[in-house]
Amino acid sequence: MTAEASTVGATAQTDEAPFEDVRRIAVLRGGGIGDLVAALPALEALRAAYRDAEIVLLTTPKLAPVLEGRPTPADRIVRVPFFPDAPDAQGRTWRDDPATQEVVAGLRSEGVGLAVQLHGGGANSNPFVAALGAPHTVGCATREALRLERDMPHVYYQREVSRWLEVASLAGAPAVVTDPRLAVIPADGAAAAEWLRPGPGLVVVHPGATDPRRRWPADRFAAVAAELAADGWQVLVVGDDGERGLADGIAHDAAGLAPSAAGRIASAAGRTSLQGLLGLLATARLVVANDSGPRHLAQALGTPTASVYWGPNLINAGPTGRRHHRVQVSWRQLCPVCGADGTDPFLQPCEHEVPWVDGVATERVLADARDLLAGR
Repeated sequence: MTAEASTVGATAQTDEAPFEDVRRIAVLRGGGIGDLVAALPALEALRAAYRDAEIVLLTTPKLAPVLEGRPTPADRIVRVPFFPDAPDAQGRTWRDDPATQEVVAGLRSEGVGLAVQLHGGGANSNPFVAALGAPHTVGCATREALRLERDMPHVYYQREVSRWLEVASLAGAPAVVTDPRLAVIPADGAAAAEWLRPGPGLVVVHPGATDPRRRWPADRFAAVAAELAADGWQVLVVGDDGERGLADGIAHDAAGLAPSAAGRIASAAGRTSLQGLLGLLATARLVVANDSGPRHLAQALGTPTASVYWGPNLINAGPTGRRHHRVQVSWRQLCPVCGADGTDPFLQPCEHEVPWVDGVATERVLADARDLLAGR
């Protein structure tokens, strides 16, 4: 495992001064695992600028376990039962959920000095932030969104880490790190121990991604897994329960491609806890993946990654360094089925669930993986 967290000097500047007499900061961040990870440098900036304030991270019940029980810039993590996203299929919003209203009322009664919106353009999240009753608010705001005391435009194509660091700077909190980092705790290793085998080290493969456009074909992952197992590495395919069939199929096919190394290939998808997944990612010598939550976790834990990206996502969510993180990119702009333009975030996406990254050659990802494992 190799730690890589870029830092900025103590002279880093911000255009805004910190707010005075802030004793509690509420920070809103939901979305997926990668979205949460992208907000970590902003949380570190707020921690450094407001050392005596309590930082309360408001997140989803699904994301909260990623940070609970480990050192983070947040002092407390609060689960928001109905997150302030777009209305659900029945037209309900966070305002209609009694449990979420209790969370809001509880924070209002405690007193929030500064509310920070790190969750999108603000159409749904800014009213939630305003409801906390803080005298100071910062965040992003699209043209249609409720304005905050200090806000900035939400322009889609921007590195997410940089976006939220800019928001933190609106609160007078300059960046102290520019890449996410996540602490490893002993429980991670303990939860992963049952999957580890003697040998030169572990390679973790994650073939899933929320967006089907970002999913490199399964046969390519199987080919890379087979070659790395033949090189002597233990290869473990991971994923959540919904990805179990995909991961099991890749492990099976990889074993068929490298029968002499079949004993070094397995699937753990759907069979590990979140703690176990974090332990495997932290222990691994390398993670091979799409642009996905586990890939972002691996980077934050300090593990090198060899990944496949769709070009537009590289802008928003790609790693900045190449010493420990290699990326193969598909620059396809149009849907291979209907020709729809996927690069305009304001257009309704087409319904074709096909990969847009299948032009990335197996040999290129394998070469990246071998170079990283060799320390090149």
